[in-house]
Amino acid sequence: MASVTRRIKEISQPRGGYLPPKLLEVIDLNDSITLHPNENIHASLVGLAVDYLSRIVACDNSPEEAFKISLKGALVAGELEQAEKLLKKVKKYNFTAIEAACQLAGYDVCFRAGPEYFNGVQHIKPDQDTLENIDAMIHRSEMFFEKFGPVIVDGFTFEGGYTETVNAGDGDFLTVDTLWDYKVSAKAPTNQHTLQLLMYYIMGMHSKHDCFKSIKYIGIFNPRLNKVYRFELAKLDPAIVEAIEKDVICY
Repeated sequence: MASVTRRIKEISQPRGGYLPPKLLEVIDLNDSITLHPNENIHASLVGLAVDYLSRIVACDNSPEEAFKISLKGALVAGELEQAEKLLKKVKKYNFTAIEAACQLAGYDVCFRAGPEYFNGVQHIKPDQDTLENIDAMIHRSEMFFEKFGPVIVDGFTFEGGYTETVNAGDGDFLTVDTLWDYKVSAKAPTNQHTLQLLMYYIMGMHSKHDCFKSIKYIGIFNPRLNKVYRFELAKLDPAIVEAIEKDVICY
């Protein structure tokens, strides 16, 4: 049994991938902001901070909901009280909130991978360039949701769509007609990312949730690159769906 992301690493895709990234429509949401070239904390922490704070600022999530994985990790680490103090700082959006968000994100590893990978959060201190980059990416997220939203489901799961092979995995956002994944990478999507989206869509269609039936596109928003990558599902070869169902998810 595996999560969606782990299963993707276990299998070999056809040449170019089940959905080659070159088939994605690219929409450049160009703005006047140039991000600083260097950040002083790990890219994964930056990505989580941008993701979670965007859920609060742009999607009206409560801090408790946005940082639920962080709080679960803090509980595993035995530092829930410290995490709750940090959580109070994210309720008013400013650079103090961004620093607290980066530290809270440091607890995620305890829940996702195990406490043996946890190195504490006190040393996570984003510098000015990093704070400004995160702030810019959150504002880009706001603009993205204004253009492509509203979000109708946040943090969706696939009850009824899991199998003995793929028994875990959750997605980022659903709008009326698009299943979105949120990536804060310095690089364009890979065929692993496109397969992840296809698996989410297929598992959603097999699930008990009706919200997936209106999905016409799968897409990635990357606030670091400030680009949208989107694919119209009507163009997808049904044989690809069948192959993923049989060989990857194993229905």
